[in-house]
Amino acid sequence: MKIDNITKLPNLTPISGFELGTASAGVKELGRPDFVLMKLIEGSGIAAIFTRNAFCAAPVFVAKKSMYSEHSTQYLIINTGNANAGTGSRGVEDAEAVCAEVAKFMKVPTESVLPFSTGVIGEYLPLAKLLSAVPLVAANLSERGWDSAAQGIMTTDTRPKGVSVRQTLPSVNLVKETICREESRSKSITITGIAKGSGMIKPDMATMLGFIATDAKVESKLLDRALRLAAAKSFNRITVDGDTSTNDSLVLVATGCSNVVVDEENFYDFVKCLEILCVILAKECIRDGEGAKKFVTIEIVGASTESEARSAAYTVAESPLVKTAIGASDPNWGRILAAVGRANIIDLDIKNVSIAINGEDIVKFGSRAESYSEEVGVRLMREDDIEIRIDLGRGGCKETVWTTDLGHDYVRINAEYRT
Repeated sequence: MKIDNITKLPNLTPISGFELGTASAGVKELGRPDFVLMKLIEGSGIAAIFTRNAFCAAPVFVAKKSMYSEHSTQYLIINTGNANAGTGSRGVEDAEAVCAEVAKFMKVPTESVLPFSTGVIGEYLPLAKLLSAVPLVAANLSERGWDSAAQGIMTTDTRPKGVSVRQTLPSVNLVKETICREESRSKSITITGIAKGSGMIKPDMATMLGFIATDAKVESKLLDRALRLAAAKSFNRITVDGDTSTNDSLVLVATGCSNVVVDEENFYDFVKCLEILCVILAKECIRDGEGAKKFVTIEIVGASTESEARSAAYTVAESPLVKTAIGASDPNWGRILAAVGRANIIDLDIKNVSIAINGEDIVKFGSRAESYSEEVGVRLMREDDIEIRIDLGRGGCKETVWTTDLGHDYVRINAEYRT
């Protein structure tokens, strides 16, 4: 699918009916933006996916509960620097207190505010700082607040991540009660999103917060379905270190302000646009992986099932030996072979397995390719972008996962995270 227009930071396209404000509450170092408020126009639709980690953070618990209350969501409030996870009942009370303060200031029900947090686990929220910053963050609300919000949700990220997609959808159903002429039965929509994520990256979205808004009009069930389909091919196909966060959250808001209705007729066109945006954001999280020097694509083909392909892809992508070899530009392809062999693929015939790196054969039908040499391996592994393609030779299913190398900087960043 060809997209009409794609832009990245700092040129994100505002979404009519969706405002963002950013402030410094002092949770992180003084003066750094760490508090973000997002406002949804009345009548907006919302969908969200949250972590499956059993130790889900207090804000995840509160957000899920409020989403299914009788009150429509009107505000999202995000703090960085503190995950409010592993904090028990006090953590829930603190998250609810922040929501209540926003609700009081904006004159809406408390359940209309959804909280999100990211940062250090096991510490209580600096509640007084957050409560006192509510007027500041509310004063900064603007439809053009995407750039500063992208910075405000960062933790160990080295750069903000954001993208806008504009696309014309086939549509004969507009919100306004007018009959469109034949030549007017297409109208453009915009989708803009920001994300944070650098470490603790693993399917189910990692230490990943993502906030996406569109001006399309999308019924709630379709919106939820669209988000899950897009996430399955993007945020749920990335891994830096195999750890799944307590705070993962991905939110999609549809304001309806473009008057273009997404229905069953153009649903998959909308999903494809959303998927393209999500893939770009997910890849940005990988490229910004903690200490990462290389961007690695693991493509599995020739699998008997998609589940089998995913298992093989993640086994290779999360192998410390594979990742450190990539980080050292060491052509130790035997580590890739060994990872495939332990991927719990039932009755795998190794004589059918072939492996290529950046298009050049390394393993052919279970053994070293005749064309391969150590010099070739060294050259391939020195590349910044590495694609490992593994053909299992047993079916027609395939999957792709994105990951990074693993080096000294990853250890340093995580060893010094709290110091």
